Amino acid sequence: MKFSYSIILKLILLVFVLNACASREDVAYFQDEKIPEMSQPKLFYDLIYQPNDMLTIDVNALDPEAVKPFNLGTVPYSLSLTLAQTNTRMQTYIVDKDGNIDFPVLGKVKIGGLSRQAATDLLESKISEYVKSPLVNIRITNFTVTVLGEVKNPGSFIIQDEKATLAEVLGLAGDLTIYGKRKNILLIREIEGVKKFSIIDLTSVRSLSSTNFGLKQNDLIYVEPNNSMIRTSTYNRNNSVLISAIGTLTSVAALIVSLTN
Repeated sequence: MKFSYSIILKLILLVFVLNACASREDVAYFQDEKIPEMSQPKLFYDLIYQPNDMLTIDVNALDPEAVKPFNLGTVPYSLSLTLAQTNTRMQTYIVDKDGNIDFPVLGKVKIGGLSRQAATDLLESKISEYVKSPLVNIRITNFTVTVLGEVKNPGSFIIQDEKATLAEVLGLAGDLTIYGKRKNILLIREIEGVKKFSIIDLTSVRSLSSTNFGLKQNDLIYVEPNNSMIRTSTYNRNNSVLISAIGTLTSVAALIVSLTN
C-alpha cells in the first residue's frame, strides 16, 4: 500500500512537470531546418505623414536671414526639476485631422498622406516663391511603436531614426519572455483610418522577408501568452501549496494504512 501511494504521488508530480515543459519548437527563433532562399523585400515603408504626427521643419538657404520667417525657432526646456540645466529644442508642427499643418507665411499646408520626400518637395516649391533655393528638412518626433504582452519591458518606444524592424523593437522591449508565443505575434497597424491585423511567426526565418517586418509609426505589437502562462494565471500560482498538501495527505494516508494493517 505504501508503494501504491508513492507511485500515485510521483505520477501527480510528473503531470505538473510535463505541463510546465516547452519544446524547442515553442521557444527558438528562426528554427527552419533548411534556410530558404529569400528575396530581399523592402522592409521599410516610405514614411507617410498622418494626423497627430509631430514634426520639426527646418528651412535653410544661402541667405539665413531670408528664411527666418519660415522657421518657428526654438523653445527652452529642462531635463531636471531644478531647472539647473536649460536646453533648447525646435518647436513642432502637429498634423491635424485633415492632414494640414499651419506653416509660417504659407498658412495651411496639406502634407497628410505624403511621403517625406513629397512633403519636402512641396514646401520647397512654395517657399521658393519667396526665397531662392530653399532647403527643407522634416523630422518626425513622435515615431512611436507600442509593445504589449509577454515581453520583459512592455511599453511605448520612440524610434529616433524613423525606421525600425520588428526584431529591433522587441529588443527594446527586452525580448519575449519564455511564456510568449513566438508563432503568433500580432501586429496592429492603422492604414487610412482602418485597423489592419497581421500575424508574424518568429519561429520561421521566413518572417524576415515579411513586408510587415519593417514597422511604421504607431504600430502596436502584441505578444500572446502561451498555454503555460494562461494556466498560471488561473490556478498554477498555487501549485506549490497544492503539491505540498498532496504530499502531506499521501504520507498521512500511508501512515494510517500501515497502522491499521
